[in-house]
Amino acid sequence: MSYYNLKKLNPVLAIILRILLFILFIGLIDWYAYQAFKTLFPTQFWVKIGYWVFSLFVYLFIAYGFLTFNREAMNPNFGRMVSLLILSLIPKLIILTFLFGEDITRFFTGTYQSLTGNKEGDFLPDRRKFVSQAALALAAIPFVGILHGVLIGKYRYRVMKHTLEFDDLPEEFDGFTITQISDIHSGSFDNKKKLEYGVDLINQQESDIILFTGDLVNNHSGEMEPWIETFQKLKAPMGKYSILGNHDYGDYMAWPSREAKVQNLQRLFQIHEELGFKLLRNENLQLQRGNGSIDLIGVENWGKGFAQYGDLNKATANLKEKSFKILMSHDPSHFDEVVKNFSQFIHLTLSGHTHGMQFGIEIPGWIKWSPASLRYSKWAGLYEELGRYLHVNRGFGFLAFPGRVGIWPEITVLELRRK
Repeated sequence: MSYYNLKKLNPVLAIILRILLFILFIGLIDWYAYQAFKTLFPTQFWVKIGYWVFSLFVYLFIAYGFLTFNREAMNPNFGRMVSLLILSLIPKLIILTFLFGEDITRFFTGTYQSLTGNKEGDFLPDRRKFVSQAALALAAIPFVGILHGVLIGKYRYRVMKHTLEFDDLPEEFDGFTITQISDIHSGSFDNKKKLEYGVDLINQQESDIILFTGDLVNNHSGEMEPWIETFQKLKAPMGKYSILGNHDYGDYMAWPSREAKVQNLQRLFQIHEELGFKLLRNENLQLQRGNGSIDLIGVENWGKGFAQYGDLNKATANLKEKSFKILMSHDPSHFDEVVKNFSQFIHLTLSGHTHGMQFGIEIPGWIKWSPASLRYSKWAGLYEELGRYLHVNRGFGFLAFPGRVGIWPEITVLELRRK
């Protein structure tokens, strides 16, 4: 075989090796999880068969999902595939942790007994039933939580309210209210009735303005077409304003031509207009109330590790230094990297993007954690630094995993008060 043919073959061998290692890893997880069931149900043959039937069904469905996956037209099967994978894998990993820890104990116990001559029977002591019981009991918690997140949690809208005080807020804007929504991800919706409930809940806040901080779609403008009429119902007396998020540009799918990608983005601009949103692309406008005004600034996406189309200098070029400013910027990393040390003082920045990873635990006053915290220092809620506020919305929709566990879809209401 020639060197050229060997080079061509190596990537194929590498892929096969990765697949085999993945299968081995999954097999190890399943084997350990099965031990817990076998220990607790030694004579119930149907339980053991049921375990393997369920696991086989999950892996066949996942294989089918990967083989038919098309990012350009993501169908509900992909979401179901992700749900089943997480629903199956996380509880099994918990069981593996318990039983692997027990096996280490069994190994050292068996070794000690053999060396001291106290060993009778097999080298490894039998598995302890209570360890398997504890493992299955703990594994049931995320199983139920994930199931709830898929069936109910993804549409379990929560209204989060914050009051912010400023020394230099114009008197006319004392009591001014903003409803912020973010990360609609319209390509993921599958329940019109639940979605309409969320839109009605936004309107019930009766805020002065509605601000949308990006990611209207997952990949292309066509995803929003079925939901235009629903989101047209959003009302605010002083207007609705929006920006783009990283998913809105169509950067995550292959286009037949550059022209097709441009046309898709142009259609997305039209959809914002049809929804009644004024789309701000590295620009600003004044919100007028009586004799007072505040500046509303909107930048295109700027994210650390993501596309950086945003230009804050351009967006603020004509603004007065002392004016009160609100910035819409999709990615919260923009605040840490640019905004908080920007030459012009920006009082309030509104972001989204993280979704809180759609998974975590929040108990006010006790704990606030999500895997998103490993990537973003500011990933959900309200933050203050150097006298500037940042609010990170947890997202209205969902992406990839069709559910939310502990991090619910959010509608934010911010009330501005003058100190």
